Amino acid sequence: MPAPFSEDERNRITELLLESGRELFAVHGLRKTSLEDLVRPTGIAKTSFYAFFDSKEALYLELLIRQAPEVTQAFRETLSAAADARSGIEAMIREGIRTATTDPLYRRLLAHPDELVAVSRKVGPEEMARSQPYVLAPMLEFIEQAQRGGALVDTDPMVVVGVIQAVAYTVVHSDEIGPQYPAILDLLIRSVAIGLTSEDIR
Repeated sequence: MPAPFSEDERNRITELLLESGRELFAVHGLRKTSLEDLVRPTGIAKTSFYAFFDSKEALYLELLIRQAPEVTQAFRETLSAAADARSGIEAMIREGIRTATTDPLYRRLLAHPDELVAVSRKVGPEEMARSQPYVLAPMLEFIEQAQRGGALVDTDPMVVVGVIQAVAYTVVHSDEIGPQYPAILDLLIRSVAIGLTSEDIR
């Protein structure tokens, strides 16, 4: 029976696995990334992977959780500078798009939402819930406050989040949209923000 890993070894290998996973998942995705690929930089055997993570999906989730506080802080800073509900909605959409276009893992998830579904099925709802407060919290706080003040459409706050996410999906199709994409995206963002805060649908 092999000797257990020391604490220093565990920390070092864990970080190597996270680094390996971040690169591989972003490029190849969850399904096409093998355990062999993940452990290669660490020097451990494939079977030893399970001494660190229960599954590839658990590693994927840990990456999302580790990145989440940074994403949350960016959203909080963006929303704190918003003058009103309309500018706040615009800011949320633009910040979400910025994250999706600059972070390889989030861009991968935007283009392949089935991977997040696979992660959720494997790790279970309780584990998935660990990541939700980070990213959703600042968005929901802003939305609910705007709704209480009567400045935003009166509907389930998660529906508003869904609308914001739907706009962000245009990033995946920017090449198909063509050279007018920046102007189209800008008008779409402004139109959605106006629609969600219009008195006609409050």
